[in-house]
Amino acid sequence: MTATHEVTNQVPLPYGHDTAADPTLLAALDRAGAGWAEPELRELGRLAGSEQAADWGRLANENPPVLRTHDRFGHRIDEVEFHPYWHELMRTAVSYGLHAAPWRDERPGAHSARAAKFYVWGQVEAGHTCPISMTYAAVPALRHNPSLAAELEPLLAATEYDYGLREPRTKRGLIAGMSMTEKQGGSDVRTNTTTAAPHADGTYRLTGHKWFTSAPMSDLFLTLAQAPGGLSCFVLPRVLPDGSRNRLHLMRLKDKLGNKSNASAELEYDGAVGWLVGDEGRGVPTIIEMVNMTRLDCTIGAASGMRYGTTRAVHHALHRRAFGRTLVDQPLMRNVLADLVVESEAATVVAMRLAQSTDLALAGDETEALVRRLGLAVAKYWVCKRGPAHSAEALECLGGNGYVEESGMPRLYREAPLVSIWEGSGNVAALDALRAMAKRPETVDAFLGELDAAAGADRRLDAAVAELRKQLSDLTDLEYRTRRLVESMALAFQGSLLVRYGDPAVADAFCATRLGGDHGAAFGTLPPGVDTAAIIDRARPVPA
Repeated sequence: MTATHEVTNQVPLPYGHDTAADPTLLAALDRAGAGWAEPELRELGRLAGSEQAADWGRLANENPPVLRTHDRFGHRIDEVEFHPYWHELMRTAVSYGLHAAPWRDERPGAHSARAAKFYVWGQVEAGHTCPISMTYAAVPALRHNPSLAAELEPLLAATEYDYGLREPRTKRGLIAGMSMTEKQGGSDVRTNTTTAAPHADGTYRLTGHKWFTSAPMSDLFLTLAQAPGGLSCFVLPRVLPDGSRNRLHLMRLKDKLGNKSNASAELEYDGAVGWLVGDEGRGVPTIIEMVNMTRLDCTIGAASGMRYGTTRAVHHALHRRAFGRTLVDQPLMRNVLADLVVESEAATVVAMRLAQSTDLALAGDETEALVRRLGLAVAKYWVCKRGPAHSAEALECLGGNGYVEESGMPRLYREAPLVSIWEGSGNVAALDALRAMAKRPETVDAFLGELDAAAGADRRLDAAVAELRKQLSDLTDLEYRTRRLVESMALAFQGSLLVRYGDPAVADAFCATRLGGDHGAAFGTLPPGVDTAAIIDRARPVPA
């Protein structure tokens, strides 16, 4: 067949880069006292930037999991089959300690180190980070039952991925899930109708239907059910101590908007055996720490997605030519790319600050615990809200090439809304910030103290914080305007961190646009005078 033309002006494949070569991330890791983790982080970053890892993520999504409710003889088996590369993704995440390993690591900054790895490896494929995140978040809730925690926590924290349905105590490592929402309530878990009946041996029998259970092939689940004393928290293994299957039946897999690699299911408890975690009637307070940990991961996940989209957009612009110049040399494209970098770095710096706050709070710092309590709700609301718009703009930088599945950008775009929904959609996160301030007013003082650490460094930040203080003191129609208030808090939080720790060009652009109002409604509307060259250079992919 005669060639009709020679292919030119196509961008080289975006592989062979060190995903961890991220100046904002590495600086935050060092501030958290976790510089010891950098060699392993860079090793993971090189793997994350490889074509091999990209193939794992692509094929795990092109070959989604399949539910097998029964075997060929009609016996109930409730199995989900995954592509082999799903297991490679999981094995890598577990071996690098992205799951519960920090809970058994006494080194300073262990949770910050884990957050940095989660951020880097999440850029390969987001779906498998769901069970990784839930395993991480399960430990503090499980500790409300010390005897169970003593048995299960070492296995949850083990760095061996041991897939397959077997009795948990016989495995080399465990993965945990969470199953709370029901069809009639959603985020309003207090309306759950699943019941838990006490049994003579100290266990409970749970009966009910859970509407959304992600990673249903996990080894055990934390769940909520109505016990005689009220809504309570329970742990349910897939396989019971005698080796028999627990009566957790998978009804169907969800056909989701985002990733296709991870299975999400409707799960029915048909007299399933569970163990009480915490006291009866204290289900929500018991499981809330699990929720807070997954909210941290939602924020990290949103920042991870923004970084992925930004570096892909910059890579494309560095190589693609139009109208006689590379795209990166076109002034308007430079405006767009720099704006994407600013948003990405603002997300990264606040996510890593909250990871550091987690380390400090767990070490007993009460002020950090207050900053974390309010900061998590604020950042979860705002950073996760910014993800979909950011991914859409990053995709558009690739033009039609970004619209096709082979680029990886459509998967990023479809996945972006998830973290704003998971563990409380926008209204729930915003109202949780309001609840935290009302229940513990000292959280406001701690949060403002965090912002005041940057006082005097930038007049636009100072003005934004002064305006925020006015908003916080005005109780008129407070619930109605909660979103605006929480947005202002998040922007001031990000601005204060960038002014203190960020690149000067990025901090200046952020304060001018997000705080000073010199910005349009779309990305790519930075004002004149911004050092776009210095900003874009921070997102150039670094060869491995």
